[in-house]
Amino acid sequence: MICSVKQSVTTTINGSDLFLRKRSPAHPIQRSSLFLPVLRKPQGFSLSVSKPLHLSSAENLSLKARRDPIKCEAYDAADSAKPVKPVEPEAVNKVKIGIYFATWWALNVVFNIYNKKVLNAYPYPWLTSTLSLACGSLMMLISWATRIAEAPKTDFEFWKTLFPVAVAHTIGHVAATVSMSKVAVSFTHIIKSGEPAFSVLVSRFLLGESFPVPVYLSLIPIIGGCALAAVTELNFNMIGFMGAMISNLAFVFRNIFSKRGMKGKSVSGMNYYACLSMLSLLILTPFAIAVEGPQMWATGWQTAMSQIGPQFVWWLAAQSVFYHLYNQVSYMSLDQISPLTFSIGNTMKRISVIVSSIIIFHTPVQPVNALGAAIAVLGTFLYSQAKQ
Repeated sequence: MICSVKQSVTTTINGSDLFLRKRSPAHPIQRSSLFLPVLRKPQGFSLSVSKPLHLSSAENLSLKARRDPIKCEAYDAADSAKPVKPVEPEAVNKVKIGIYFATWWALNVVFNIYNKKVLNAYPYPWLTSTLSLACGSLMMLISWATRIAEAPKTDFEFWKTLFPVAVAHTIGHVAATVSMSKVAVSFTHIIKSGEPAFSVLVSRFLLGESFPVPVYLSLIPIIGGCALAAVTELNFNMIGFMGAMISNLAFVFRNIFSKRGMKGKSVSGMNYYACLSMLSLLILTPFAIAVEGPQMWATGWQTAMSQIGPQFVWWLAAQSVFYHLYNQVSYMSLDQISPLTFSIGNTMKRISVIVSSIIIFHTPVQPVNALGAAIAVLGTFLYSQAKQ
């Protein structure tokens, strides 16, 4: 006996409740097994059964419509549990980058001006470097305590990884301050524009990395421009020159250690620099006491106060505060912009510092010296383009 059923079905039938079996003609189908519920005929597809149809139980027939909601989200390939942030409009992004750059440059210019004023009146670069780190560390501790900024979640492994970065940062910071205490601010920054040359040389000969030919070619104007500026510098000082060179080398290692050790660490740029400042402060303080010492600091303080007056205290405070702020903004900007954009911004920052310091401190500059500075800065810009 063959039963044929033709119904229009739009709802869902559970497969576990419906059995299609072959029945032998010798076993007739019972009347009870032919019982079927009455189905409405909405428009849809047709179900046609040309073989015996049996239901295990009429109560188990599920005809409930199921419509599960569909949720669509974009996820980062590197972290499937973290949704990708929505892309900001290009106009908004440009405004944000402009604000970062303007703030970064302004803070850096102000810091260099006050830093040079302090060093001219109080030539103790080890102490001023320590005060800069101490001021920044205190500012961040207050921010975390008052919950203005969210404190980072760190562990022993984080601080262990951060230690070599802090050592390199401390050396670079002190060396740059020593350089500025001996030579003009503009000359220090001209020499520091040669940092890409150190980066390529260290990466090539110590780490075995290779670079495209344009990267190597961009080092020619950097090295040539720095050499021309150094040879024609009117107030050349070997300690100041070597301080800038050591600072370049130290910051290269800082960047290498930072890239290698901090991958996968969920710490924002602002908190990362805060932790870096605190660890650098602990490293630097005993060395500053050993090299200069409280007795020298006290004598120099009396001299500075007698020559400058209470205004000197403001200079020292401003130098410390602006040092932390400009570095903090630069680290925060790394969270928002690409490395190429950051490199270009860093190049333009050096130009603004060099020009402003020459104007404010009336630094004598020969045309050949200015040409060397321009060539070095141009080489830095070409390097940033070739590197990408």
